[in-house]
Amino acid sequence: MRGKRQACKGKNKHGRPCLAAPMDGGLCFFHANPNKAAELGRIGGRRNQHYSPGVVDLPIDLNSAKGVLEECARLIRDVYSGKMQPKIAACLGPLLNLQMRVIQVADLAARVARLEEERSGTSNRNDDDQGPTGDESEQPGA
Repeated sequence: MRGKRQACKGKNKHGRPCLAAPMDGGLCFFHANPNKAAELGRIGGRRNQHYSPGVVDLPIDLNSAKGVLEECARLIRDVYSGKMQPKIAACLGPLLNLQMRVIQVADLAARVARLEEERSGTSNRNDDDQGPTGDESEQPGA
C-alpha cells in the first residue's frame, strides 16, 4: 500500500487546501512563485489577442467587377506581405464573392431592361411607320 500523496501547504482562493504536488519547500510551483501565474496568463493572453490592423486601406471601388477584382488582388498581396492576417482576409472573401454576384445580377437586370425598352420602342415605331391601313387611306380623285 502506498503512502498518502503529499499536497501543497498553500490554500486556494476559496480557502481550501491546494491539491497540487509540492516542491522542496512544501509549496507548489505557483504558491512558491505567486507572480508567475499572472505572468504566464499575460503571455497566453498575448497569443490570444485579437489583431487590430490599425489603419486599413479602404477599398477604392466595389461597385464594379473590376473594382472587386482589384480588391481581391490587394487582399492577397496584403496577406502575403503580412499586412493582414489570413483570418481577416478569409472573412472578407465571401463578402467580395457576394458583392461580385450582386454586380452580375444588377448588370443582367439592366441589360434586360434596356433590351425590353428597345423592343417596345421598336414596336411603337413600326406601328407609326406603317401609316394608315388601306381602308383609311385617302385616294386622290375619289
